[in-house]
Amino acid sequence: MRVEDYDFNLPEELIAQTPLEKRESSRLMVIDKMTGEFEHRHFYDLKEYLKTGDILVLNDTKVLPARLYGKKVDTDASIEILLLKQIEGDTWETLVKPAKRVKVGTVIEFGDGRLKAVCTAELEQGGRHLEFQYEGIFMEILDQLGEMPLPPYIKERLNDRDRYQTVYAKEQGSAAAPTAGLHFTKEFLQSIKDLGVELTFITLHVGLGTFRPVSVDSIEEHEMHSEYYSMSSETADILNRAKTDGRKIYSVGTTTTRTLETIARAGNGHFAESSGWTNIFIYPGFDFKAIDGMITNFHLPKSTLIMLVSALAGQENILRAYEIAVEEKYRFFSFGDAMFIR
Repeated sequence: MRVEDYDFNLPEELIAQTPLEKRESSRLMVIDKMTGEFEHRHFYDLKEYLKTGDILVLNDTKVLPARLYGKKVDTDASIEILLLKQIEGDTWETLVKPAKRVKVGTVIEFGDGRLKAVCTAELEQGGRHLEFQYEGIFMEILDQLGEMPLPPYIKERLNDRDRYQTVYAKEQGSAAAPTAGLHFTKEFLQSIKDLGVELTFITLHVGLGTFRPVSVDSIEEHEMHSEYYSMSSETADILNRAKTDGRKIYSVGTTTTRTLETIARAGNGHFAESSGWTNIFIYPGFDFKAIDGMITNFHLPKSTLIMLVSALAGQENILRAYEIAVEEKYRFFSFGDAMFIR
């Protein structure tokens, strides 16, 4: 399978630069994965497609204010870093710009020296291991000095950092938001529960893979970066009961989908309390064992995410849906509109 087969023309003006005033007021394209038929709705209409006994699984990861701007101590050169994942103690895997200025031993300071970092290893494609030095509590300092790590295609400044955070975010550790969940408010989630839909949570900390384009011609040659996930025994029990009863399981976002399918594959369709690292790559031909449908945003051309949704709904159906979304001027990517595959 060729990466080029997942390309489509996307006018730049359709890339959403700011979130809508009301989270649940975004548009919603509803797709029947069996027939390819679709409807144009709004996100608040989602309740019409859910019924008593359905399960909605959400990723409760919390985005770190992971972008830091600092200066090299020896030359005063400006350095931008993005925290990706904690390796051990105060050592983190990071993306650095400009990477050529940061060699092993380079010292960078942030916030007038309140936070310092020493480069301990050079990785590929701008990656660096940085060991941080500080007094006090690292997360508190990061909260004061860091900025939300908005994707590079968002050029506008985000005035309210909470808008790049789901309302149910709890477990700190992500370098990017699980954006399908940004459409929910606490009130809307409660109204879904009131229908008899059961909400449950997993955690997957979004990492380096989110920022890496597919750089090979053949899909089968692409290697996904590993991301940390966990599932509680409570969530596993809820999902196993749903499977036994024949009830529908819907995932909110590609991160939730990848976590559920990782665990279900390990258990041959059975869920269990677990945690670890996953580099699962879902593309057409994948045998889904966990989910019946999913909520997701509209993704980048030739990305692993458009391949994932194509695996669930069919490549032809998805590319046609994206073509229509462009015609109908849907808003794309992180702050954009949503799709419900059912």
